[in-house]
Amino acid sequence: MENLLIFGGRVIDPKNNRDGFFDLLITNGKISKIAKKIIPQKNFKLIPTQDQWVMPGLVDAHVHLREPGGENSETIFSGTKAAVSGGVTSLLAMANTMPPIDTSKKIKFVLKRAQKSLAKVYPVGAVTQGLKGKKLTNFSQMVKAGCAAFSDDGRCVMDSGILREALEKAKKLGKVVIEHCEDHQLSKNGFMNQGSVSQKLGICGIPSQSEAVMVARDIFLAQLTRSHLHCAHVSCKESVELIRAAKKKGIPISAETCPHYFTLTEAEVKRHGTFAKMKPPLRTEEDMKAIKKALRDGTIDIIATDHAPHSLESKKKSFEQAPFGIIGLETLFVLVYEELILKKILSPLKAVKLLTEIPARIFGLPSGNLSQGSPADIFIFDPKAKWTYKQENVQSKSVNSPFLGRTFQGKVKMTLVNGKIVFQA
Repeated sequence: MENLLIFGGRVIDPKNNRDGFFDLLITNGKISKIAKKIIPQKNFKLIPTQDQWVMPGLVDAHVHLREPGGENSETIFSGTKAAVSGGVTSLLAMANTMPPIDTSKKIKFVLKRAQKSLAKVYPVGAVTQGLKGKKLTNFSQMVKAGCAAFSDDGRCVMDSGILREALEKAKKLGKVVIEHCEDHQLSKNGFMNQGSVSQKLGICGIPSQSEAVMVARDIFLAQLTRSHLHCAHVSCKESVELIRAAKKKGIPISAETCPHYFTLTEAEVKRHGTFAKMKPPLRTEEDMKAIKKALRDGTIDIIATDHAPHSLESKKKSFEQAPFGIIGLETLFVLVYEELILKKILSPLKAVKLLTEIPARIFGLPSGNLSQGSPADIFIFDPKAKWTYKQENVQSKSVNSPFLGRTFQGKVKMTLVNGKIVFQA
């Protein structure tokens, strides 16, 4: 493996509280030296990064890769191809495939398929068999096989007794339960946020309380078990307030949100139709402000995509019939850059921390930093480059994004995984 010298760029590495101009030497796939100036040797491949940012590869804790069973929408390989084009080098692959990832054999299947992928894939095991919410899977066997966390994402674990038992077992194994917080009895028959926009469009709505009710329940269960529970895709003000209060009490809970929840509101349904349909749904301006405040004060710990590819054919159905979900890997960092960094809601160091160091720490992953000796998972970003997100340039197998056609400032120029260049713009 060749030696690489990345030089001249602004290095942003939250784990080491580093934000300045440094050179990085990569040897045998690892970061071997970091210094203000490294003198190049004859056998070094030089990567100049003047006027660019050099950061740890992003860690996306919420991705749907669809394999097995949904390969027409995404495969493990195509999903990781989309990931590295967006600067994501490590990701958690959710369990709601067809069939679900609910046994050690299926965990091993994902890991085997991931060996040929471009990014590092960490499979999430289902909490319940078949995602049916009735009977727990074999947690210990799945952890031995390589399971990184547990989740029935796409469905909420509605039975409190089952979730309590899951939290207790996960705690013993040193793993986290990721909860899709939704009371299905409150959200059933709903397709977008319940409010004035849904009324005008004549579409049955999903109240924000359907999320908040389950956030509240899950907080109590985390308090009861003293087991770390992670709330996925937080979208509304009520949930934020509950999580903030729980953290003040020392309850072991963490939370994520997604770029669409701090970028778009329910009004986008009128413009983008089914490409703005996801669960939880886009909320109100007030909710969006609450999400931004929660990112700023640390109530929300991380940003993840909830990358949910669907075929164009399925998204061309009526709003009620089309599936929930949008893709997001390729636009993750540029949305954080435009909506949070440029608007001074977060500093570059804080924003990158929410995408690297913190998710890696929550889920126990050996990534998310540029420490000497660490794997050289790195992405290089040009903060001034402008580009338009066009359908023909999408790297995912699916194109269901409300950001198609948007011109962005800031572009991922290169991504490395274990010191190997896996993407170059």
